[in-house]
Amino acid sequence: MGRKVHPLGFRLGYNKDWGARWYAEGKRYRELLHEDLAIRSMIHTTLGQAAISHLEVERFPKQIRVTIHSAKPGVVIGKKGANVNILRQQLEALTGKKAWVEVQEVEKPELNAVLIAESIAEQLEKRVSHKRAMKQAATRAVRSGAKGIKIRCAGRLAGAEMARREWVKDGRIPLQTLRADIDYACREASTIMGRIGIKVWVYRGELLPESMESREAPAPVADEA
Repeated sequence: MGRKVHPLGFRLGYNKDWGARWYAEGKRYRELLHEDLAIRSMIHTTLGQAAISHLEVERFPKQIRVTIHSAKPGVVIGKKGANVNILRQQLEALTGKKAWVEVQEVEKPELNAVLIAESIAEQLEKRVSHKRAMKQAATRAVRSGAKGIKIRCAGRLAGAEMARREWVKDGRIPLQTLRADIDYACREASTIMGRIGIKVWVYRGELLPESMESREAPAPVADEA
């Protein structure tokens, strides 16, 4: 059996949250879903150099709030908030609703799977050795506090005629443990010899949901004589 379960989808509702928080039914659901995809595509196209890890979209009556998690919040905000104002105007023109834009900084980009995968893809497109890029990313993640990391590159590596896969592993990656805080990302690098797929798994320790952390342990029951 192959590994067919998405590490993030497997933990949704347990220790991972949804990237879009709204509800709709029928035709309205389809319309809002396509609107979400258009919002994400526009932001990634406009702020491609801002090292965005993920976006959160929340909807309210005639309002929409977008939270941008970035390792370079200064690039997103711009001088005196100019970029954020332009982005808000673009969102309002796209959705026809009042838009709010919030920016949050990614504290440790070395532990973020999306940023690691994009960094490796950027290096491969600049003709850096895939082995060097993978090993350096794994080393930085472990030094920053990762309990484990696994990186896979697949394609015509080093310009070889036949595609192959190569792995770099350090530490442990308990994919079947629900309480494990696993971050996952998949990206592609467009090189002269073709596309190279990059997958990254990062294990950042155990994480319990708030409901389980706040739950008190039951008092011991005394044995009856």
